[in-house]
Amino acid sequence: MNYFPLLMNIDYKKVVIVGGGHVARQKVEALLPTKALVTVISPTVTEKLQHYINEGFVTWKEKTFVPADLDDALLVFAVTNDEEVNNAVEEATQHWQLLSRADAKGRVDFINPAVVRRGDFVLTVSTSGASPGLTRQVKTELEEQFGVHYVQYVSFLREARQRILQVFTGDAKKQLLAELLNPQLLQWMEQGEKQKCEAWLRQRIGEIR
Repeated sequence: MNYFPLLMNIDYKKVVIVGGGHVARQKVEALLPTKALVTVISPTVTEKLQHYINEGFVTWKEKTFVPADLDDALLVFAVTNDEEVNNAVEEATQHWQLLSRADAKGRVDFINPAVVRRGDFVLTVSTSGASPGLTRQVKTELEEQFGVHYVQYVSFLREARQRILQVFTGDAKKQLLAELLNPQLLQWMEQGEKQKCEAWLRQRIGEIR
């Protein structure tokens, strides 16, 4: 299977997770950084899922699955340990809805990659199900390589780019945008010296001399 990698905006879109166990909890946690409208369908849920429900991050329908539970859903996760239930979810999923089955049986429209988030900086890794262990290993390596300072670094790059585009055009714009990737800026961010990055930018765009 050659999956097409995609970052999708699912803010305020309905997402249904059928199942209330460990895998359902993983799916919920993957969705938490978004503003998706997440509904869990299951007679029971884990303690951690109950916490997310109590906090209002997730809606829980304490019941067995029926096809109407998928009405208006964009994404559907069938993550129970009962193949018959997962089959029922698949059968109820419309052609325009995207389905992911944790048991990898039947229809699988998408899979979740491992994700490292550093603010607006998002790294994903997947082996398309071939080796979850390798996926976890590479994710750990990426977390170490791209530390939490990348949150401020990428935020600075976004702001700097906007300020440059407001002032410059043509070759001058291209030159300054290229200079934003100066390794010194990343080093300053890693050292917690964001003010040096700001001073560097103001000097480059002519605000200070």
